[in-house]
Amino acid sequence: METKRTIEIPEGVNISINNITVSISGPLGQLQRELWYPGVTIKISDSQVIVEAKEPRKEQLAMVGTFESHLKNMITGVARGFEYKMKIVYSHFPIQLKTEGSHVMIGNFLGEKKSRKASIRGNTKVAIKGDQVIINGINKEDVGQTVANIQQATKIRRFDPRVFQDGVYLVERSGR
Repeated sequence: METKRTIEIPEGVNISINNITVSISGPLGQLQRELWYPGVTIKISDSQVIVEAKEPRKEQLAMVGTFESHLKNMITGVARGFEYKMKIVYSHFPIQLKTEGSHVMIGNFLGEKKSRKASIRGNTKVAIKGDQVIINGINKEDVGQTVANIQQATKIRRFDPRVFQDGVYLVERSGR
């Protein structure tokens, strides 16, 4: 069993660890997260981050993999960012999307008079261009949750989803 995993730090990315808080900064911004689990340590040596379990127990080994994924996502976010593309699909009533502050307003969905609302998490940017919605940011969890909020807000209820396939759907992800 592998109790130690290493992550290469790319050029232009700085990582600092203060107690349990990991701060990663790069050309696109800075992310900060508290990563702690009993028996798991995170260290920086040369141009690598080392995540290590003190004992080869199942829980610690699982958390080593989880911490490695979180750190890789944070490094990718500050270096390249994450961009998700969604497509507006309608056959009956034209859907109107617009951003208002920290919300995406979905108007005329299935001919409803009241607009539906989906929240935008964190510093995520939402751009609407024709039938395309482009969501980007440096925090993968915030970008993914914003996409999920938009898709859930256009979920079909009280109609047959085989007939009414209107909605805003995820088509492409980049930055992985």
